[in-house]
Amino acid sequence: MVHRSWIDRLVLGAALLGAWEAASRLLGAYWISSPVLVAQRMASMLANGDLWFHGRFTLAEAFGGFVLGAVPGCVLAMALRRHPFVREGVLGIAAIGYGIPKTAMVPLFILWLGVGPGAKVALVATAIFFIVFYSTLDGVRAVDARLLGTVRVFGATELQLLRHVVWPAVVPYLFGGLRVAVPYAIAGAIVGEIISSNRGIGYLAQYGASDFDTTLVFVALVTVMCIVLALGALLAALQARCLRWQTGQPTGSRPVGA
Repeated sequence: MVHRSWIDRLVLGAALLGAWEAASRLLGAYWISSPVLVAQRMASMLANGDLWFHGRFTLAEAFGGFVLGAVPGCVLAMALRRHPFVREGVLGIAAIGYGIPKTAMVPLFILWLGVGPGAKVALVATAIFFIVFYSTLDGVRAVDARLLGTVRVFGATELQLLRHVVWPAVVPYLFGGLRVAVPYAIAGAIVGEIISSNRGIGYLAQYGASDFDTTLVFVALVTVMCIVLALGALLAALQARCLRWQTGQPTGSRPVGA
């Protein structure tokens, strides 16, 4: 089954590359750069270090915002477990924050933090926080109340309850949220770089567009795709390791609001 899955992926990838090449030939490389041109430019930019230089800034901003958004989101959801009235109030406020387009806050972040990495990190963190918060909260709500009651009867402390019952139930939902959050983290960093930056993958895309260099824009897009796929695979492996005791792994759903 695993072998067949890889074959299906390779066939789909080849079909997409073929469609991309056909579109490039039909519309012209000026509008849609071909896979060959993109591969050649990527190889040259890797060789001279340009892609590594810009890529590491985007990854640093995305990682910083990811941590600053994911950790408080997870901690807050866990902290609200035993406070249903407070939770409802927090959910009302979170629904407003979740509904605000995060890019609309970029001017404020630039005003508060300047045009440096701080504004990009803040943009990423605000997007990631709500995704992880809602996913973790779904996991907290999914814990069987009867199981909690049974464990309490046997004299378990609150710390033991969190460690041995609540946390194992929350972990699949948490990883589900993290895997959804990864593309948002990279996208948030890139959007911030497009708006105001002189480095990063977003800057490369913006520079290519302003210079009518379609190949450079596609290089930035392909680089982003590779980063997201690599990080997604890393999280999947980490999830499998953390949940190796399970025979089947439930996954958290995409957060949809309060």
